[in-house]
Amino acid sequence: MASLTADRVIANAERVRGEIAAAAERAGRAPADVDLLAAVKYVEAEDLGALAEAGITLLGENRAQALEAKRAATGDRFRWHFIGQLQSRKVKQILPLVELIHSVASDSALRQLERHATPATEVLVEVNLAGEEGKAGIAPDALPDFLARCPVRVVGLMTMPPFAEDAEESRPHFAALRRLAEEHDLRHLSMGTSQDYVVAVEEGATIVRIGSVLFA
Repeated sequence: MASLTADRVIANAERVRGEIAAAAERAGRAPADVDLLAAVKYVEAEDLGALAEAGITLLGENRAQALEAKRAATGDRFRWHFIGQLQSRKVKQILPLVELIHSVASDSALRQLERHATPATEVLVEVNLAGEEGKAGIAPDALPDFLARCPVRVVGLMTMPPFAEDAEESRPHFAALRRLAEEHDLRHLSMGTSQDYVVAVEEGATIVRIGSVLFA
């Protein structure tokens, strides 16, 4: 990715925030209830300052090693979440670096959380609503048992619906995740990316994971 300019990121962030606010208001929600998380998998550490200038301080990384390097390079300038597929052998490395892991979805991850988490650890459970083969996530009907076995506090759910050009195709998946969260009294919904975050906010997202539209 080419070096980012603060002016470009500031303009993009202003537009995204405006769209989030409008979507929240259409749904009868407060815009402040939605966190804008910048997904920075393809952003170099030296370019992250542009996000800070745009007022974005919540970042998400997909890879444990990159998370560690970017966190070391930026100190306490940002808050970090882990948003990539979670490998159980990386849990110990990731936990001290982040406020929240979005993608807990395996028994092996639960075992590592039991070994390495602290009483303050909070996580999201990833749900594979469409039953896509090869995609991580707990099946909806397996969620109650998985939540009961999780050794740390689960504060919400995450999903990544099948890719679609039309954001409206994601709406049923987002609505289904919201209903699951309501059934289990879970507050947070991490759903919606650059192509469908407006629909996600309308359906109850509390965290939207925004990448390419911030950096275009």
